[in-house]
Amino acid sequence: MQKTWMAREKDLEEKKWYIIDASGLPLGRVASEAARLLKGKHKPIYTPHLDLGDNVIVLNAARVLLTGRKGEQKFYYRHSGYPGGLKKIRYDKLMATEPQKAVFLAVKRMLPGNRLGRAMLKKLKVYPGDRHPHEAQKPSLWVYNKKRTVN
Repeated sequence: MQKTWMAREKDLEEKKWYIIDASGLPLGRVASEAARLLKGKHKPIYTPHLDLGDNVIVLNAARVLLTGRKGEQKFYYRHSGYPGGLKKIRYDKLMATEPQKAVFLAVKRMLPGNRLGRAMLKKLKVYPGDRHPHEAQKPSLWVYNKKRTVN
């Protein structure tokens, strides 16, 4: 009987850097691809209990799309913890003021809600425009399509 192989800490490779250009793409698609790269599910040695993911830079967060009428109907909620402390803001206003926060929160909610998810989230960098300070890491462009190929 053959046992299932699971990656260990010693099997980890060096983390790569990927750029996702979010201009003209729906928010959920950008977030799911970023979460997939952060988790490491694109690698053949993916193991759920290890942080095998790569670093992800999301550019042009201000140009991400919300399909349908989600800009007017979808809300971002937060609570202070006190009675009556519920705050909400519509997504079109959030995208106008802090587009990087909308993308960050969408990715955050697609990752595990434990310390492993928090470690993965530290590898996410979101910028509203097309400039970033990570040229020294030599990031490669991640091209999203249905076959999920890397260029």
